[in-house]
Amino acid sequence: TSHFSPVLERIDDRAFSYCDSLENVSFPPVLKTIGKDICLFKMPIEGILNKNILEIILLSQWNVVLLRSYMIVEYYNLKTNYKIMNRLRTIYLSLLFILAMNMTSVLSVKAENYPYRSDYLWLTVPDHWLYKTGEQAKVEVSFYKYGIPRDGEVNYEIGDDMLKADKKGSFKLKNGRAIVNMGTRKTLNFRDLRLFYKLDGKTYQHHIKVGFSVDKIQPYTQEPKDFDAFWQQAKDELKNVPMSYTKELAKEYCTDKIDCYLVKLQIDKKGHAMYGYLFYPKNAKQGSHPVVLTPPGAGIKTIKEPMRNKYYAENGFIRFEIEIHGLDPRLPAETFQEISKGFNDANGGYLANGLEDKNRYYMRHVYQGLVRCIDFLTSLPEWDGKNVAVQGGSQGGALAIIAAGLDKRVTQCVANHPALSDMAAYAEKGRTGGYPHFNKYHEILKNKDCLNTMAYYDVVNFARKVKAPTYLTWGYNDNTCPPTTSYAVWNTLKCKKEALLTPINEHWTTPDTNYQQMVWIKEHL
Repeated sequence: TSHFSPVLERIDDRAFSYCDSLENVSFPPVLKTIGKDICLFKMPIEGILNKNILEIILLSQWNVVLLRSYMIVEYYNLKTNYKIMNRLRTIYLSLLFILAMNMTSVLSVKAENYPYRSDYLWLTVPDHWLYKTGEQAKVEVSFYKYGIPRDGEVNYEIGDDMLKADKKGSFKLKNGRAIVNMGTRKTLNFRDLRLFYKLDGKTYQHHIKVGFSVDKIQPYTQEPKDFDAFWQQAKDELKNVPMSYTKELAKEYCTDKIDCYLVKLQIDKKGHAMYGYLFYPKNAKQGSHPVVLTPPGAGIKTIKEPMRNKYYAENGFIRFEIEIHGLDPRLPAETFQEISKGFNDANGGYLANGLEDKNRYYMRHVYQGLVRCIDFLTSLPEWDGKNVAVQGGSQGGALAIIAAGLDKRVTQCVANHPALSDMAAYAEKGRTGGYPHFNKYHEILKNKDCLNTMAYYDVVNFARKVKAPTYLTWGYNDNTCPPTTSYAVWNTLKCKKEALLTPINEHWTTPDTNYQQMVWIKEHL
């Protein structure tokens, strides 16, 4: 037909219709939103291969919303044909570019370029994200400035995940794009392509990691023979410490739906304490609510934006978001900065404090504090008597897994890109270790006592103990908590587990991903 009407279909409560006419097109595309996150673009393969997709989109003047940074393209009647696949890859890049640079919303959602308010855009699309050892990895690289593809020479280097480059070279962009052969690996790990492009007096950098047989990665870190006994003793010490805490209404974080209290919880007889904001549903009922413990990311800092996760309490959870250093989160930001500068020195900061002795290591009372926090939460009369979830990201993700491994009361575990994972792996040449990257402090990796202590505090050894269903999220481009160590944790977990892999992500998750973690916990009560 010479005219057709694209339809934006209703899924759940978002209904919009949009009609446009397009001449000389014989196939009907259908664009529809699914939930909050995904745009699904369908059209017959015969039509799309015979038309210029850029012209089609420009002629139709579609207003397209890209909700989050994902797009799925489904192709019908596709036969295994490499020529077709290469054409589809070009189409996919074109779609990504148009959606990123022209996101005018029919849903009245204000959209921005990615990266946020940037005048340039890298696109790096591998022919796979994951390969078997021995397979060649190829990446299509594109660069745009002001939406215009740019030509020129790009310098690159390639190295193993978090390690020095072992290959360098350059290639030329033609019409803003090029294909780079990253080569392969004979052993398990990720390879990192690092790009450097000089344009208009400025160097633009980017990188992309791809993995090789990563499902077989196993941790370097081994479990000490007395691991269980060591931590049982640490937990037994808490039995001699009476429950002691203060609880103060935090009016600034109360709404018509939730109440919030600032809690100071005593951990041990040495005077260690933890502060946390305790969120309740308004008019919480006795014996009715699951509890969630949320440890923090790394650093000495206040509790970040306590209201950003208020939806937990709005959905019936009691949530305890803590800090681990015994510092009142109401202290001025300048005070936290001064303490951090004084305490986090060039020798590794608090994560290296006392590392020579497993009984004096700084994190010992922090791990004990996780158990004491669960003691506190399960003492609340409003707790439902069954559900204890732990949830966090980075150091907080590590502490969530550690809590689940230490305390059998944990019934759900959610972690983003866990830190403190396979920390000692750097001690073996060519291995990638986890945050805090003790390879930066060479004396630590040469010290046998430090290496011994790490094993008692490494996430992988707690992951072996986790029984609760676990939901893990990580990105491949993360240079803080690298994907190699996330796979070391994932492959070690023997519990029921689910993963959300977000290859393009670095050390971040979106608010929507965080919200869906709450949904996952709710579905697993």
